[in-house]
Amino acid sequence: MSEDDKLPPSGFRQRGPAVTGTRLLLVRHGESYANARGVAGGPEGDGGLTPKGIRQAQALARRLAHSSELRETTAFYSSTLPRARQTAEILAPSLPQILSLESRDDLCEINVGDGDGLTWSEFVEKFGTIDWDTNPDQACAPGGESLLGFFSRCETALQSLVRQHPGELVVAVVHGGVIEQAIKVAQGHPASRRLRPRIENCSMTEIEFAEKFTRILRYNDLAPLPFEED
Repeated sequence: MSEDDKLPPSGFRQRGPAVTGTRLLLVRHGESYANARGVAGGPEGDGGLTPKGIRQAQALARRLAHSSELRETTAFYSSTLPRARQTAEILAPSLPQILSLESRDDLCEINVGDGDGLTWSEFVEKFGTIDWDTNPDQACAPGGESLLGFFSRCETALQSLVRQHPGELVVAVVHGGVIEQAIKVAQGHPASRRLRPRIENCSMTEIEFAEKFTRILRYNDLAPLPFEED
């Protein structure tokens, strides 16, 4: 008798069938200088990882090397922003050595356009307050994306990875905003919905895309730093 044969009938509280679909494991990057300084972090404002961000990525790398939990990974991606790329490079030795890292623009955080590098207070002073609850099609700044545009880009990127890697485990180092959009896709929320989840730096969120359903397998799973370093 298989594992699935032992499950209760549909409608009962249960863990669901065995994993058979494509698994996208999304890692949020470590703390960046943009995070630490309160800056809109496009290519100019990003700044790469802070010393704390490097330690966060190293802590996750040690966990993965010890647990071998991602040994079945068949593809490895990151966004092209420095904070994600740098995190991915730290994690790379803990993944199967046959993998090469591929960076993709469609996995980047929301495009802040002309706001890149501004502090958030400067951003608001220059471009005003963004009200995506009433106007999700509003661009965040000149040359930047709207919430609906960002969701559409993320959804298309996720679907592309699923098509490229049917039934495989794919690791991608991305951003909190991308992970929020992925959760919306997984749970069937409309593009305009604001979930406002708390997504920790260097945490892992894993989503399965199967033929008949999409489900979250884990969320905000991380290797925390020792208390004195946090």
